[in-house]
Amino acid sequence: MDSTSSVHTLPIPSLDRSYGIDLWPWFNRAFEAAVGYPANSFRFIEGKTPLSTLKETSTVLVLYYTVVLGGQSFMSNREPLQLKRLFLLHNFFLSLISAILLALFLEQIVPSIARNGLHCAICDLEGGWTQPMVVLYYLNYLTKYFELLDTVYLFLMKKPLTFLHCYHHGATVFLCYTQLVGTTAISWVVITLNLAVHVIMYWYYFQAARGTRIWWKAWITRGQILQFVIALGFVSYGSFFVYFPQYGLCVGSVLATVTGDVVISSYLVLFVLFYLATYRKDGRMPSARVAVRPITQAPASVPHLVVAAMSSGYDNRIETGLTGAGARARKV
Repeated sequence: MDSTSSVHTLPIPSLDRSYGIDLWPWFNRAFEAAVGYPANSFRFIEGKTPLSTLKETSTVLVLYYTVVLGGQSFMSNREPLQLKRLFLLHNFFLSLISAILLALFLEQIVPSIARNGLHCAICDLEGGWTQPMVVLYYLNYLTKYFELLDTVYLFLMKKPLTFLHCYHHGATVFLCYTQLVGTTAISWVVITLNLAVHVIMYWYYFQAARGTRIWWKAWITRGQILQFVIALGFVSYGSFFVYFPQYGLCVGSVLATVTGDVVISSYLVLFVLFYLATYRKDGRMPSARVAVRPITQAPASVPHLVVAAMSSGYDNRIETGLTGAGARARKV
């Protein structure tokens, strides 16, 4: 028996195979099974690809905010709907799809960085805007529409909605749209950071909906703040060359660059304010255990641990558990 035969069959990570196996061929077949043609044949064409125009994106966002406002009004005098199972599946799916997309992004970009350098990966079409990357950008963009259902679940279950929550979801859809039509190769930086946070964040919401008590919720918000700090560092680097091309070139339209700078900066400010208002009081962390009566039992006159959302002028309320088992904070 050849003693080395079993060794050679083991998946060994390498520059070309980050995980020891190629994920893309599997994804390519799954994509074809879902839409009728392989991912390798996908092309993002503004005006032809679904949800690729400003009119389509704007229409969905107007509908989103209309449904949110109308839905809250509709539910004001009604009992909350029992949507625990759907909510569990929603969060589990988003955690899983975020993990899959993150793995696929890293498989594409890590070899590019290793071979051509970081500048090429964030500023050149050959680095961050290859055909496989565009497929992943578009799929990530579509998940942002699916994430809008977060808000629908919350108002149907009569959970409090904050300005930060609603603004963040709508602005992210618009941000992803502008980066797609603006051909910004640096998009993968922001997206991979966001996907990494979302894997953990939606898993937390899945577990919280099951009634699991988790102590590390504050670390999710810290991770979100850290992602925006890192993203702004990279985005500022790329933006410099877009605004001042005499010093070097970086692909991406001026409109997409301005949108990215403004939106991500606003996220950083709002999330820092949210963190300070939610987790800090007189410079101290609040107690991890706070007794809260289930929302269905609390008198209407009693606020549910109101925390001032300084960034919005809205109340940011710490919700009771989705299963009625304890306090759960729901944001992003």
